[in-house]
Amino acid sequence: MTRDEAHSVRDARARIAGHLVGRGRELDLLLAAVAAGRDMLLEGPPGTSKSTLLRAITAEWGIPLLFVEGNADLTPSRLVGHHNPARVLREDYSEDNFVAGPLVKAMRSGGFLYVEEFNRAPEDTLNTLLTAMAERRIAVPRVGTVEALPTFRVIASMNPYDNIGTTRLSTSVHDRLCRLSVDYQDAEAERGIVVRRTGIRSPRLVADAVALTRATREREDVQQGSSVRGAIDVALIAAQLATMRGVELPDDSSIDPPRGLPEAYTGLVLDAMVVALSGRIHLDETIEETPEDVLRQIWDDHFLLSPAAAQPG
Repeated sequence: MTRDEAHSVRDARARIAGHLVGRGRELDLLLAAVAAGRDMLLEGPPGTSKSTLLRAITAEWGIPLLFVEGNADLTPSRLVGHHNPARVLREDYSEDNFVAGPLVKAMRSGGFLYVEEFNRAPEDTLNTLLTAMAERRIAVPRVGTVEALPTFRVIASMNPYDNIGTTRLSTSVHDRLCRLSVDYQDAEAERGIVVRRTGIRSPRLVADAVALTRATREREDVQQGSSVRGAIDVALIAAQLATMRGVELPDDSSIDPPRGLPEAYTGLVLDAMVVALSGRIHLDETIEETPEDVLRQIWDDHFLLSPAAAQPG
C-alpha cells in the first residue's frame, strides 16, 4: 500500500466513524476485511449496529447495500433473478426480459449483498452464494455470465442465540467467510445511541431507558433480552406519555430514584416498558410468568430495590 492509499483508508475510516456511536474496534476489523476484498459473517444478536456499520461503509464508498432476509423462501431464483413470464410468452427467453435479483444487482453494481439470518437460507441457495464468493461470477441460464465489480461483497449475519429453524453451516461456507462477533455495547455507548436516535434531552429518562433495557439481558428467566432498540422505544414512548399526562421529565441524571423521582414519572416509564419491551424479550419456556410480570420485577429492582442501578456509570 502506498502512502497516499494509507492516508485515504485512514481518512475514510475517520469519516465513517463520525456516523457511529462507539464500535471503533468493530469498524476497524470490518473495514479492514472488506477493503482487503473479503466476504464477511457478522455474528451477534439483533440491534448491535451490524447494518449501521454496513450502511456507513457503503455510503462512504458510494455503492449500494442490498438487504436479503434468509429464510426457506429464499430460493436460488429469488436470489439470482428470473425471466418475466409475460414477456417470455410474447418474446421467448432473452436477456432483455430477465429481472435481476439482489445477487445479480449487487454483482453488477459492485455493492454489498447483506443476507440477514444467513443460516435460515436453503442449502441450494447458499451454494449459489458460494459460487459468487469463490469465482466472483455466476452463470445465469439464457443470460450468460455475470461478472462482479471489484467492490462486490457478500455479508452474512447470524444470531447466535436463536437456533429455531436454523441449519448448521457447512465447513465450505465457513471456509469462504471471515467472521466477526458483534455483541452489545456498554451502557455509555447505548445512552449515546438513544440520545442520537431520539433527540431526548432528559438524561434521567435516557439513563433509565438504557438501564431497564440492559437488565432484560441479565436475568436467568429471559432467554434473550432486548437490544438498544428497546431502549430507544422506551424513551420515545415515555416522552410522549409525559406530554399527554402533563408530567415533567427529570433533568438531573444523578437523582436517587426512591427519594427523588415522582411516582407519575416512574409510572409512565413502567407503562412505556410494557409497550416497548414485552414483545422483545423471550422468556425461558419453563417459567409461568408473563413478559409483563418480568418487566414489572425489573422496574421494581431498578426504581425501588437497587437505586444505584438507575444511575449512569
